[in-house]
Amino acid sequence: MWTVVYVAPNRAVADMMKELLEQEGFVVMLRPIGAPHMGASGSVEILVPDSEVEEALEIIASSFGN
Repeated sequence: MWTVVYVAPNRAVADMMKELLEQEGFVVMLRPIGAPHMGASGSVEILVPDSEVEEALEIIASSFGN
């Protein structure tokens, strides 16, 4: 199963997050949410396998957290 670890405001941010997580060895899936006509400006969910959630959240927090 997959779990959402971050909701990016657009495709560009989602792609950046995906690249970061993949460089750390995670398997990542992106899933657009909202209306299809939004294209690259719509929100995108970033998902990882359930077994990798805690580690992925740590990477996200250390890279983008305050």
